[in-house]
This record gives sequence, structure tokens and C-alpha cells, in this order.
Amino acid sequence: MKTSTYILFFLLWYVHFAFSQKDKDTLPQLDLSKIALINQSDSYITFPTDIGNIEPLMFEANVNPSFVIRKRKDSKLMAVLKPQITIRMYNEESYPVRTPSYIPQISVYYLAKKYEALNYLVLYGKIAHHSNGQDGDFYNDDNTINLQTGNFATNFMEFGFLKTAYSNKLKAIKTIKSSIEIHPKDWMIQELKGKYSGLRWHNSFTSFKFPLTESHSDKANFSLKVETTLMLDKYNNIDVFDLDRVNASLSFYYHPKFLEDIGLFVQFYHGMDYYNIYFEHQISVIRFGIMTEILRF
Repeated sequence: MKTSTYILFFLLWYVHFAFSQKDKDTLPQLDLSKIALINQSDSYITFPTDIGNIEPLMFEANVNPSFVIRKRKDSKLMAVLKPQITIRMYNEESYPVRTPSYIPQISVYYLAKKYEALNYLVLYGKIAHHSNGQDGDFYNDDNTINLQTGNFATNFMEFGFLKTAYSNKLKAIKTIKSSIEIHPKDWMIQELKGKYSGLRWHNSFTSFKFPLTESHSDKANFSLKVETTLMLDKYNNIDVFDLDRVNASLSFYYHPKFLEDIGLFVQFYHGMDYYNIYFEHQISVIRFGIMTEILRF
């Protein structure tokens, strides 16, 4: 009788261990380089179906590859070099591409804490340049901003943290980010001083939802990203409590099973136009497009 009891106990313990190990092994894997990819802006191209007060576009595209610099794969310190470029093709005669945004940048990430699997605290800093590749006068003869060939250039720093966690119930990885972006006045062209915000507070929440079945469990079914930016300094004679100081976006990304490396997204954005010299425009837009799935678990 005792022997049977021991055998039964051993079998129950083995089954529990096997299933617990399986759950642990099938969790999506996360490391410092993937956290860095979550933090970067996505590579995408929009469809010519924007809804809102933005100029009619054939597409907007963001190209943002990452070059990781680290000593080894499990390093707690790493750098990421990104030659980000954003372009808009306008739905006009000859379909012009005007004043692309060039935002080359280098970021440094440090893994400060790893509390448990998928529960990380990461500190990061970034230095970046933002320009439009033009050298014309900033103003037209009528004192309006020269959107066609006007020079736009600024440099900035950003410092912040990222916190990640995993929800077994929701089968989702969650990240929270908060950072401060600083544009020193000596780092921007004269015409931008007092007109372009040089102190910004960024916050974002991202969630990657995974399938409930084991098939394709290494890829997120969809992701949700909420981002806000608050301009904190004095610029362009805007009141302290003016809603023009707030940028907000909500992006939903879906990866259908029949597509390998790309998925579909829809995004709502309201706030300052981020397209370099167009910064004085306030836009509210809903856009659709395709996005590359560079993040793999």
C-alpha cells in the first residue's frame, strides 16, 4: 500500500513539474535588445486613406532599422544606432516628396533590475539630430514659414526608464515608459528658439497580446500602444493649460496568420505635426497601413 502511495505521489509530482516547466518554457522570451526594439518607433507605410485635417497624402513612411552595439548577448549595457527617416508623398501633381525628416540617433540602455522572468527595469539615454535637409530661408517674404525649402534643424537629448511585466492571465507583455526630452537652445537653429518646444515629457504604455493556443505562440497576435507628450516650456506664446501642449496617439497593430513579417495597423493621432518644419500645424488624423514586425519573441 505504501509503495503504491509513493508511486502515485511521484507521478503527480512529475506531471505538475512537467506542465509547470512547459508553461515556463513556452513563455515569450525577452531581453535587453528586445526591450530596446519596443522603445523605438515602428517602421511602417500608410495607405492613402487618412481621415482628418492633414494634407492629402499618397503615403507616409517611417524607415527605422536598428544596429545593436554590445559585447555579448546577455550584456547589461548596450547601444543602439538608428538612422531614422520619415517621408511623406503628397497627393498632388507629380506626387512630390517634401522635406523628409532625418532623425539619426544613438541610444544607450542599461538593465538596472531583473526581478523575475519578463519583469525588467531599464534605464536609457539618447542623443539625436532632427532636420529636413533643406537650406532655404526659414520665412517666406510674407513672414509665413517656408514649408517648401525652409531650413529646419535641432539636436536633443532624452533620458528615461522602461518597465516591463508579463500577464499570464492576459497572455500579454506590458511595458511602461517615461522620459524627458531636452532641446538646448544652442542646439537648434535661431529661428526655432521660442517657437519650438525644447522640453517635453513623454509617457507610453504598450501591450503585446499572444495567442491562447500553442500554435504561433512565439508571435504577438496584436499590440496596443498609447503615447502622450506634454510640452513643459514656454514657446510660441502658448498658455500653460492650452491643449496644444499635448500630443496623444493610440495605435492598434494586428498580425494575421497568413502574413509572415508584416501586419496591419490603425492609428489615431492628435497634436503638433511631428514632420519637421510643419511643427506649427495641429493635426487630428486617423490612418491605416502596414507595419513591419521586427520584434520577435
